[in-house]
Amino acid sequence: MSRSIDYGNLMHDAMRGLIRQVLNDVAERGLPGNHHFFITFDTSHPDAELADWLSDRYPGEMTVVMQHWYDNLEVGEEGFSVTLNFGDAPEPLYIPYDAIRTFVDPSVEFGLRFEQQESEEDDEDETELTQVHEHELEVSETHGKDAEIVSLDSFRK
Repeated sequence: MSRSIDYGNLMHDAMRGLIRQVLNDVAERGLPGNHHFFITFDTSHPDAELADWLSDRYPGEMTVVMQHWYDNLEVGEEGFSVTLNFGDAPEPLYIPYDAIRTFVDPSVEFGLRFEQQESEEDDEDETELTQVHEHELEVSETHGKDAEIVSLDSFRK
């Protein structure tokens, strides 16, 4: 039996660690300068926690924005919780790191995309990591002045 180094999963673990480290810094010191985040996550992930009306409205994925107003940011080993404002209605969310599909900071044109792909050889999902840039984001809906839903269709294959 041959063995190989699983660079894909090692890279994903490292990138999720980067997200955790960035969020830890923000939890301790706040968002510096113009930094802000678009975070798309799988709303059907078994460990994701969000209001029923949000999961009903966004049954597959949702993009949230951490920028002007957020509260109760708590960063853990497996995910983070934050309260965001949706049309003047504060809602708590818990987002596991492995539910994150994209993490973008448009202020510095930095982004990560975790993409699920079906393998031809077997039925297991493989995840591909690619970098995205600010100009690929399209804002499609605004829920109040503090939270936005962003369409990421421009970089789907």
